[in-house]
Amino acid sequence: MSIPTPHISAAYGEIAKTVLMPGDPLRAKFIAETFLTDPVLVNNTRGVQGHTGKWKGVPVTVMASGMGIPSMGIYSWELYNFYGVENIIRVGSAGAISDNLKLMDVIAGMAASTDSNFAHQFGLNGTFAPSADFTLLTEAVAAAGERGVKITVGNILSSDNFYSDGSDNMDSWKKMGILAVEMEAAGLYMNAARAGKRALCICTISDHIYRPEALAAEERQLSFKQMIEIALDTAVRMEKYHYSSLDK
Repeated sequence: MSIPTPHISAAYGEIAKTVLMPGDPLRAKFIAETFLTDPVLVNNTRGVQGHTGKWKGVPVTVMASGMGIPSMGIYSWELYNFYGVENIIRVGSAGAISDNLKLMDVIAGMAASTDSNFAHQFGLNGTFAPSADFTLLTEAVAAAGERGVKITVGNILSSDNFYSDGSDNMDSWKKMGILAVEMEAAGLYMNAARAGKRALCICTISDHIYRPEALAAEERQLSFKQMIEIALDTAVRMEKYHYSSLDK
């Protein structure tokens, strides 16, 4: 496929090697305008905004993924396979399942269990275990440590369902040690594996599945700021690694 693609209008070279991907296009715009130096809008196809700027002198792109694995699957596939992107860091919110998590905690998905059938397309004779890139994960943990932020690492659940009648049986996932539920990471991890690239999901706990707790608007802004800065610092730390980019 040539570029621009059906879903991304940027020219080759306008998207950085590391891309932060929130679900919401307006959050992508907020991150770019709040944190990046000289951000430039490089994609607005279907209103899915992508902005490229710099953080601590390092080029970074922030682009929305949309909601759910199918949408993440489209954008991450095109970024990895047609735009030479090496690292995608999903930044978003998650609903806590573990009793040990509280609101505003930052978590990283070492693995992403899922109830999605997304892996079917790869023709695997078995069950694929979507997992984060170890280098991205360790650099994110180090970046969090430098900021004095505790980051909890473990298995998360990427669900196809936001609303449920209860038949999704969160109790069973909880018994298996799942930290929290979100909707995109497993698809991102699978696409990264297929493309030979790196992926990581970092989330802020915005509510709790088992407790009547949810962040207020001001608390979301504060806690998401920590997550975003960790992700941006991780992008900077990844500059020391050799890229096997498509233009080499």
